[in-house]
Amino acid sequence: MDVGAYYLIQILNGVQYGFLLFLVASGLTLVFGIMGIVNLAHGAFYMIGAYLAFWLDAVTGNFFLALALGVPISVLLGLVVERIGFTHLYRRDHLYQVLFTFGLILVLGEVRSILWGNDVHGVDVPPLLSGSITLTDTQVYPVYRLFVSLACVVMAVALGGVIRYTRLGMMIRASASNREMVQVLGLDVNRLFMVVFGLGVGLAAFAGMIASPVNSLHPSMGDEILIVSFVVVVIGGVGSIVGAFWAAMLIGLADTFGAVFLPEAAGVVVYALMAMVLVWRPRGLFAG
Repeated sequence: MDVGAYYLIQILNGVQYGFLLFLVASGLTLVFGIMGIVNLAHGAFYMIGAYLAFWLDAVTGNFFLALALGVPISVLLGLVVERIGFTHLYRRDHLYQVLFTFGLILVLGEVRSILWGNDVHGVDVPPLLSGSITLTDTQVYPVYRLFVSLACVVMAVALGGVIRYTRLGMMIRASASNREMVQVLGLDVNRLFMVVFGLGVGLAAFAGMIASPVNSLHPSMGDEILIVSFVVVVIGGVGSIVGAFWAAMLIGLADTFGAVFLPEAAGVVVYALMAMVLVWRPRGLFAG
């Protein structure tokens, strides 16, 4: 076995997982950093995105069309949830937000159960991306996994561009720094919150969609990604998109290599890493 190629594959897998974590965690840190909402249902939107991709792919027969339809549907769902539920909770205690999002997890779980059942599902890799690239004479790497990484890079660059160079991004940065001042200046904070929440849901759902041909779809997939995403947010620093990116890369590689070298303790590696970072930087690596 080519050891160099083997480690390269693990690095690629870790980076790909890190990119997926970044998409989910960036939405989570945006919602919490801007809106002050502890959204425990964020992982459920990741799950809904994956199941939407499964359903739309089956209906249309085209995975890319499923992505094109699934993202706006997910964003619309996020906008509706924000207007119906979260808009009434901004001035409430965090306990009310936690209770609402916990109830939302149950509702979305029941919707998923009614529409798609509780069986494990899978999405076929689109034929266009079903091949592999040759690393060595004995090692290959799936093209689709490279596509996942590339798609996440495009989304990350687009998100960074929106936040840094657009008026919406200026409002997001200002709200993160001083929400009261933004309100005094006459900006519509409620509309901003709605857009931010829809964007966060869209990012989580998109991550679930592109991950669906790689990972199996099952009822607890949202809970699993939520826990790790919170770890990413804590390590990177609450409200920091840059922190979420680097923390996601760190967690993705640590989780992948932990599973390779310490399979018995693979589940502990990520949390041990979080503990070490918090001892050194209690507010996270990139806290403001």
